[in-house]
Amino acid sequence: MVEYIVDGPEGAPVLVLSNSLGTRWTMWNGVIPLLTRHFRVVRYNTRGHGGSRLPESALTLDTLGLDVVDLLDHLDIGQACFCGISLGGLTGMWLNRYAGARFHGLAVANTAARIGTEAAWRTRAALVREQGMGEIVAGTPDRWFSAAFIRQQPAVIPALLAGLEQGSPLGYAACCEVLATADLRPQAPQMARPMLAIAGELDPVTTVEDARWLADHAPDTRLVTLPASHLSNVECPGQFAQALVSFFARQGVIHAEY
Repeated sequence: MVEYIVDGPEGAPVLVLSNSLGTRWTMWNGVIPLLTRHFRVVRYNTRGHGGSRLPESALTLDTLGLDVVDLLDHLDIGQACFCGISLGGLTGMWLNRYAGARFHGLAVANTAARIGTEAAWRTRAALVREQGMGEIVAGTPDRWFSAAFIRQQPAVIPALLAGLEQGSPLGYAACCEVLATADLRPQAPQMARPMLAIAGELDPVTTVEDARWLADHAPDTRLVTLPASHLSNVECPGQFAQALVSFFARQGVIHAEY
């Protein structure tokens, strides 16, 4: 069982949040007060992050998706809403395809059906296994945040970087190897549940074009863009939360506007 935490009123619709690579559930702190107005929010740490241990066998995208299903079963939740960012968004696409009946709808942010290349992810996995997290941490601010956000909100960034630096190199590498082979482009037409693709207009990792591809190929997918880089929930918490609330209100899950 993955490590998890629950916030928000009992009896409210459940929203599961899934983190990006190298982060923990604290990455959602900025949107929690906004989302708990409408949802009971379940956050969890991806395998290899925080207190969620790696499996004994090789980590796969199937494992990451089934972890969410197992968490819903553990909490006796028949159907939930979902939002994942980056690797968490890829997990959301898997859930849409293979466990869609468990979800009212799914939001996938700053992600793509195929993220990066196999060679790049395997190189990164080898780097952190051999040298630790230092080089990854050094290059992360420019991947995660826009230049304007780095200038204007410098106090937000150190805690996220500290979490990355203190994380498990083995856990990070294992998730890199998931990303090396994960390709859900062939499954996009079978992602039948309503889906919201959130893209950062300044995201150098997963682009607006990646999200537009998903909106064009998955049957019931809407595209929203935000003026942010890769961690759009951190950079634009209010707009991010508003996008989620509006999307799930359209699904009839909640009866409120942001």
